[in-house]
Amino acid sequence: MTTKTGLVLEGGALRGLFSAGIMDVLMENAITFDGIVGVSAGAAFGCNYKSGQVGRAIRYNKRFAKDKRYCSMESLWRTGDLYNAEFAYRIVPTELDKFDDQAFESNPMEFYVVCTDVETGEPIYQPVMRGGQWAYDWIRASASMPVVSRVVELDGYKLLDGGVSDSIPLRFFQRKGYERNLVILTQPEGFEKKPNRLMPFIRSALKHYPRMVEAMQQRHLMYNDQLEYIRQQVRRGNTMVIYPPRPLPIGHTSHNPKAMQRVYDIGRETAMQLLDEIKAFLGQGAK
Repeated sequence: MTTKTGLVLEGGALRGLFSAGIMDVLMENAITFDGIVGVSAGAAFGCNYKSGQVGRAIRYNKRFAKDKRYCSMESLWRTGDLYNAEFAYRIVPTELDKFDDQAFESNPMEFYVVCTDVETGEPIYQPVMRGGQWAYDWIRASASMPVVSRVVELDGYKLLDGGVSDSIPLRFFQRKGYERNLVILTQPEGFEKKPNRLMPFIRSALKHYPRMVEAMQQRHLMYNDQLEYIRQQVRRGNTMVIYPPRPLPIGHTSHNPKAMQRVYDIGRETAMQLLDEIKAFLGQGAK
């Protein structure tokens, strides 16, 4: 019986370009997975693995880095979304840097996105196997950072960033039968998440969703527990983790294409250094 292999992608906004660099190297080397689960930026960039679009994530982020229609305070003021929903999740994937829906759908690899139900504070794990606007909207919901994004109403849910409720969904993938998982993180080894200093502001901004507020207040505890769980799984031999070699030189947002390229290149360099180890772990070495 074949062991199911999974790729687990945490978020981190533009730190996710590190993950994009790794994924492009893996795709270039024909490394495959049975399934991917992505959170926030992990979902937004990870979908390109299923569609086989090497280079797409870094390309469009650099292209629109200075475009106010893509990510700007002006968009936040006008629409309630820092990343403009109409431009980033409709115009870009259908007109300006087309997402390959046909390739996405023809690839049998499972793809899940993680969102947070703002009414319960609990994670929603949505399988996304078809392309088109429905898929883009679920990815948008997963990547909608609280306070700087509107709540996304979709399929009967009210949704925001999946990282609030399940930042690194390794346990979820194991429950789905993925026995051997590669986890890509966007913080260096030894990182420990601290309580959110903006909680007073968050409580006010999300006052209509008390369980979402509670989830955000507890997020650092959940995240650090997940890191410890991952370390345990690594010791058991069923999980491999890729960390950035150092704190990534970029914030949640950036309008600097060179900074984006640096983070992406760190991902590529890290993947090349670990390529043989990754192949061995997944059982996809030279034949």
